[in-house]
Amino acid sequence: MVIILLTLYFIKMIGKKLSAILCEIELAIMDFEVNVAKPPEYSNEGFRAAVKIFMSAMLDKMWKLQEDENIDINSRTEMANKLGNELRNLVRVYTNIDTHNLYK
Repeated sequence: MVIILLTLYFIKMIGKKLSAILCEIELAIMDFEVNVAKPPEYSNEGFRAAVKIFMSAMLDKMWKLQEDENIDINSRTEMANKLGNELRNLVRVYTNIDTHNLYK
């Protein structure tokens, strides 16, 4: 029972726990962009992490929208699939990277 409660606590708090770290990363990126006239040269792993973080944030806000608007489960699934496909396409168009290959 204790493990279940701790797991539920961790699941509920992951966004809040990571938000402070994400804000630090955001500030570091903004500082770099203002002061250095070069690309940051992310590794493939760093790019993959950035895409995953963005997708997680989008899904988090989409979940809230779906809850607020009482959207049925089939529509929720369609929305999530569409979001994933559109992000994959966006990345491919502007970077020539297939996000499905980032985890191979």
